[in-house]
Amino acid sequence: MTADEGAARHGRGIVLMLATVVLFSFMDAAAKWLSRDIPVLQIVWARYVLFLALGLAPALRLGFVALARTRRPALQLARSAFLVGSTLCALTAYTHLPLADANSIGSTAPLIVTILSAVVLGEAVGIRRWSAVIAGLVGVLIIVRPGIATVDWYAAFPLGAACLYASYQIATRVLSTIDTGATTLFYSGAVGAVALSIVVPFVWVPPTWQQWGLLALVGLLGTAAHLCIIQALTAAPASLLQPFAYVQLPCMVALGFVVFGDFPDALTFLGAGIIVASGLYTWHRTRLRARAS
Repeated sequence: MTADEGAARHGRGIVLMLATVVLFSFMDAAAKWLSRDIPVLQIVWARYVLFLALGLAPALRLGFVALARTRRPALQLARSAFLVGSTLCALTAYTHLPLADANSIGSTAPLIVTILSAVVLGEAVGIRRWSAVIAGLVGVLIIVRPGIATVDWYAAFPLGAACLYASYQIATRVLSTIDTGATTLFYSGAVGAVALSIVVPFVWVPPTWQQWGLLALVGLLGTAAHLCIIQALTAAPASLLQPFAYVQLPCMVALGFVVFGDFPDALTFLGAGIIVASGLYTWHRTRLRARAS
């Protein structure tokens, strides 16, 4: 591959990553709008049914048995459960908090990945990255502001989503050397769709035709976003794409203001800035260490 071809592939990966961020932002806004009348569990169920359809597509070529075969079934199930839990926590947060606040707190996921990489995978983490993690947590405290006013305990949901998503990423990293990507994608959709189909009848609210349309939109946006990020990671390395994930924050600010009339105050902007700066610095130090090794 020539330098020009490599640059073109990386540029395509960046465009696809930006498309992923925009699609997820609109999906979260649609889910927040829908959650005024439809339970979060039902919204997530609709998303996973379409996600499963995506995961089953390779079965037409590989065969169902080959697709479902895994050398680490317990880890596949745990990873998929982490993703379902993260989705439920995130959409609950978007239901009860302004989009920008929830997204800012959820942006701590890369910092939590750093913690789990040291604790679970035994990776060496230097004092600079630990300092960035601490600074990011300070940013969360600035947004939540415990002691200044009544604490909104719904802020625990985006933090829980970040922890579960970080666990999902660690499990994905381990499974990437064990199972195929098609198998991992299949379990991501199947576990969520089956588990949620068991419990969703207990909270089911009959949707109107317009609400069915929004449920389908949430599922399609989420599926399209997953397709985009898979193609983005095929075209460019994750270390190049990670900073562009933070573009979701201004998208959430804009959608929150236009659709719901929410606009972050100065302290929320300050906290969000600290979290993003900490995440970008952690990414920078990780790249330097990877290049050195």
